[in-house]
Amino acid sequence: TLRVAPMPADVNATAPTQHVPLAQRLWLPLWLLTVLLIPASLYAIFVHAPVEARMGIAQKIFYFHVPAAYAMYVGFAAAAVGSIGYLVRRSPTFDALGVAGAEVGMLFAAMVLTSGPLWARKAWGVYWTWDPRLTTVMLAAMIFSAYLALRSFGEAGDAEKRFAAGLSLLALPLLPIIHFSVQRWRGVHPTVITGRGAGLHPAMQPALVLGFVLFTALVALLILTRARLERLREELRDLHVEAARLGLTEDD
Repeated sequence: TLRVAPMPADVNATAPTQHVPLAQRLWLPLWLLTVLLIPASLYAIFVHAPVEARMGIAQKIFYFHVPAAYAMYVGFAAAAVGSIGYLVRRSPTFDALGVAGAEVGMLFAAMVLTSGPLWARKAWGVYWTWDPRLTTVMLAAMIFSAYLALRSFGEAGDAEKRFAAGLSLLALPLLPIIHFSVQRWRGVHPTVITGRGAGLHPAMQPALVLGFVLFTALVALLILTRARLERLREELRDLHVEAARLGLTEDD
């Protein structure tokens, strides 16, 4: 007669729950929200929002330019937080956040510095003027470009990472200066949102609000994705170094 062997005592025990980082849990909801908001925002901009009387269709650049500037602030602020965290704790997670924030911030800075001159050409008759806000945005972009250039030179060691973090912190004071430069130095850049400019028609407000929500989800999604990629790259590098130390890699 065949007998079934007794099962180990721990076979039916509940398997331990694997901890999933918050960033990974947020990724899919952010992705879905971004996908849903893109067509809704485009509809609000090009269908619902009226065409501005003086600038015409060119005014709709505003709905991309302003949220992109806000997303640039978020990216550069994340880079500063990551840089401070790395300088204090030498944590690879903070380092990854710094890199991700700098790259994503530069992406939106490029969008700001592209859409701004297009809007300016229609509003002011020139593509560029040395307005305080425009100048400070360009200066911040140049500093973070230096940050990314330093990080791109081969495998960044601790010294390179600390120096790059210092560059990121050097640009941090520019963020409030960019924001308040129009009020302090009376540049030509408009201040519609604060109410000190010409104001925004109520029919235009839903498009702008949707743009802010969309760019908030988008910048968070991009930072989470890039930070995760940077952590995986660092882990792969560490594994390669350990394998080389153990003699498990082949010489070229």
